[in-house]
Amino acid sequence: MNLEDVKKAEIVLKDVYSKIDDVCFYNSQKVISAFWKENVNEACFNSTTGYGYGDYGRDIIEKVYADVFKCEKALVRNQFISGTHAISIALFALLRPGDTLLSITGKPYDTLDSVIGFNDNKSSLKTFGIKYEQIDLVDNDFDYKEIEEFLKNNKVKVIEVQRSIGYSTRKSISIDALEKVIKLIKSIDKDIIVMVDNCYCEFVSSKEPTEVDADICVGSLIKNLGAGIASNGAYIVGKEDLVYLCSERLNVPGEADEVGPSLGANKSFLQGLYLAPSVVASSLKTAALASYLLENLGYNVSPRWNEERCDIVETIKFGNKEKLIKFVEGIQNGSAVDASSTPVPTNMPGYDDEIIMASGSFTQGSSIEISCDGPLRSPYIAYLQGGLTYEYGKIAILKAINNITK
Repeated sequence: MNLEDVKKAEIVLKDVYSKIDDVCFYNSQKVISAFWKENVNEACFNSTTGYGYGDYGRDIIEKVYADVFKCEKALVRNQFISGTHAISIALFALLRPGDTLLSITGKPYDTLDSVIGFNDNKSSLKTFGIKYEQIDLVDNDFDYKEIEEFLKNNKVKVIEVQRSIGYSTRKSISIDALEKVIKLIKSIDKDIIVMVDNCYCEFVSSKEPTEVDADICVGSLIKNLGAGIASNGAYIVGKEDLVYLCSERLNVPGEADEVGPSLGANKSFLQGLYLAPSVVASSLKTAALASYLLENLGYNVSPRWNEERCDIVETIKFGNKEKLIKFVEGIQNGSAVDASSTPVPTNMPGYDDEIIMASGSFTQGSSIEISCDGPLRSPYIAYLQGGLTYEYGKIAILKAINNITK
């Protein structure tokens, strides 16, 4: 496959790319308006150490995030190690012994197994006497009837919604579907806390979960909103009292969001958010191109090139371990960093299966940079995401496709 094949594909994808550009412009307006409102200035780039008292830039960043998400409060910190860490912080902050956590998108992502207690980890929610229940999706949508029946017969403290697919084979959750299910939940019990795992989904559409009444929304900054600029961190946004509880869990009760040094991260957090709409658009175009080319080669892909996208993830079902490995190797070879390295399936913290991962990125584990990974288990699915620019994404896709067709 060569650039001529790509050019032919791009003619077909023209309208898809145009819609992506429209969303990019809308979200760019949202970001720049927040920068103007909160008077982002050069002083915001200054840093604190130690306790982090009076960190002006950090506090402005959190106001900007609250504006972008149209919510009451935000916690945006480099003390978060990952999106999983931020989700864990939120769950431990909001749940108490005897409470029930309900997932309505089936089993959450593998890295939450130890957090919830599926594997009897001694630091899990389960060991604190917190109960877990789940309701699976039906035909890639919420099981509204089952959710209604369960909530009418059980007291639930927190409902968790994972929008992106993780390592499952389902489709991702749209904002429209999320809005519909939240209306149902709140009509039954307005006190239930709806917490959304928004990883991989930010700026893919023109609304975020807090704009459709989610109480808490969580995501990682080495994914969409960091735009490859932020070197670590995550965010929690939503209702003021709930985000405050999360800040006390992250830091210290009584000190909450008033502590936490930025350690030089402020500029990268602001610059990452500023570039995020454009970088997400590049990732979506890369995914659409991969979907079109690989479908034409006979592979089962999701979403298809002309389907609605709810996150930046593209799945390719190989049904063959060697093909999966070869594709991931191709993405690594087409990356900017460690392009000469060969990914090897290995055991990773938080996963039960061996994982093969291509991440030739400037930031370790960054998913918004061109990356691809998957568990070594049938049906051998590659999970492709990212592309800081469409051009670099295109180059990597060609490398990967040629690696499985040569």
